Order: sequence, then structure tokens, then C-alpha cells
Amino acid sequence: MQQQRRQPELVEGNLPVFVFPTELIFYADDQSTHKQVLTLYNPYEFALKFKVLCTTPNKYVVVDAAGAVKPQCCVDIVIRHRDVRSCHYDVIDKFRLQVSEQSQRKALGRKEIIATLLPSAREQRKEVEEKRIKEHLTESVFLEQMLCQTENRTVSSGPSLLTVFLGIVCIAALMLPTLGEVESLVPLYFHLSVNQKLVAAYVLGLITMVILRI
Repeated sequence: MQQQRRQPELVEGNLPVFVFPTELIFYADDQSTHKQVLTLYNPYEFALKFKVLCTTPNKYVVVDAAGAVKPQCCVDIVIRHRDVRSCHYDVIDKFRLQVSEQSQRKALGRKEIIATLLPSAREQRKEVEEKRIKEHLTESVFLEQMLCQTENRTVSSGPSLLTVFLGIVCIAALMLPTLGEVESLVPLYFHLSVNQKLVAAYVLGLITMVILRI
């Protein structure tokens, strides 16, 4: 005889509840948002029964506030806002979705959903755009500060290796003998003309000015 596989005993309140979305936003000037849909998912191998509770039930109408979900299925729960007045703007209400096994009364899991009524969808989009612009400006200022710090570090670190190398080359060129000098131990191909030495002196002067500015 095959033994029936016993289902593990579920602890009250520890069963994860999968519902989407977890936040409801209603806009007073947009009637299409006055009706929202919550989707409850049941990924388990046993059926669940659910119940929807609310902190302010007089402001909402919940269609099918209680029901059942078959194993590995989902169900839609429609919630309508019926009291769209300015006194309710920016007030946070809460829904609680409780689930349990069909054969038991104790709640195996629960999930809270936040609901908010906002005055205008346009104003909300405008605020989002302004927030994005501020974020972009902040990023731009941060990048500019980083670039300035990098430039200051470069300046404070002194002349570059290339500048020092060119200065050494120019000094060495000025120290070499000039063409026409007979008594010199330096080979002839190292002798420089007057014009070449003038160029070396000019470049050395430019390098000196750069180093003094640094």
C-alpha cells in the first residue's frame, strides 16, 4: 500500500502572500484610476481562501472581498474608491489581505497594501519630472566638482614627466658644442648650429614659464 504523503504543518502567519501591486494610487482628476485591481497568486499545491480588510472601509468598495484561489492559480480583486474628496488627499490607507487553508480558520499569511489618493495625475507627473531634473543637476554639479578636483590634483602634483624630459633635452642641447669649434672632445655629429641652439633656448624658456605657473 502506498503511504499518503503528509503535508507539512503550516505555522500561523508565516506563509508568504504573493499579491501585485503592493501599492494603490488613485488620482482625483482621473476617473480611470478610481478602480484598481489587486491580483492574488497562489503558487502552492493546496487551495487558499482569502479575505480583504481595510482601515477605512467607508471610502472603498471591494468587489469579492472574500473568496478562494485554486492551487497554482490567481484571482483578481477589484477595489473602487468611492469618496474622492480633497480632505482625503495624501492620506495613506491600508488594506490587509489574509489567506488561510479552506479547512482552517487561522490566518496562515497576511500582506498589507498601501492606498493613497492624490489630487492630480498631471501634478504628480510634473513633480516626478522636476525631481528627475534636480537629480540630473545634482549629478552634473558632482561631475564638475570631480573634474575640478582632478585638475587641481594634476596642477598640485607639479610638472609632468614629458615637460621635465623636454627641459633636460634642451639644457643638454645648449651644453653641446657649436658647429665650427675645433678643439672639442665631443664627436662632430653632436655639434649643433646656432639656429638649433636658439630653438632649444626658446623651448626651454617656454618650459620654464609653464613650470613657474604651476
